[in-house]
Amino acid sequence: MVVGIYALHVTSLYGYVWFAFAGALAAGVAVFLLGAVSPDGPTPVTLALAGVAVSALLGALTSALVLLDTRTLDAFRFWAVGSLAGRDGEVVAQVAPFLCAGLVLALLNTSGLNLLSLGDDVATALGANLAATRGVGMAAITLLIGAATAACGPIAFVGLVVPHVCRVFTGPDYRWLVPASGLAGAVLLLAADVVGRIVARPGELEVGIVLTLVGAPFFVALVRRRRLVAL
Repeated sequence: MVVGIYALHVTSLYGYVWFAFAGALAAGVAVFLLGAVSPDGPTPVTLALAGVAVSALLGALTSALVLLDTRTLDAFRFWAVGSLAGRDGEVVAQVAPFLCAGLVLALLNTSGLNLLSLGDDVATALGANLAATRGVGMAAITLLIGAATAACGPIAFVGLVVPHVCRVFTGPDYRWLVPASGLAGAVLLLAADVVGRIVARPGELEVGIVLTLVGAPFFVALVRRRRLVAL
């Protein structure tokens, strides 16, 4: 999105959406490829670490672009913190088709994800189409994250914190885990937004900042629990 603002002078939400989709797809593929380098294939920890590395790289690129151009910095700084303020029904209506399509793909892909969680060899033996399952998963991720990022900005740690917490209650079955994570993610986002409005009254602490304060310690705890040093 920053590239779109900087190079093509994009200013509308619909313009942001397409660049957000492109960025979400590229970042998702990069994270998966880096996370799959491990001999055990992609695991929650390797994918999380790959996500942190890709985020750091893209963050550096973003910083370079906004420092080169004042106009880009002005447009970017209001979007970058991640906030629900001013995101009214008109904004929701513009991204709703992409969100609905992503939700449908995510829910339809849950059975395939259950097979993938057993390992590639077992999933293949049970008749799973690995390429199709992963492709549908990437499409769902691109639509959901691209639309949400275009509308609200880069709100971090929701996708890292919520699924791990929900897994404790739903178990590993993605038919329950995916919808539960969606609902719990919305609850966490709204709760963080309310907290940000209360603690900084009469101003507001943006929801992206509140979730970072919650998510960073959770990520440290996750890495410690998985014994990162042994990987």
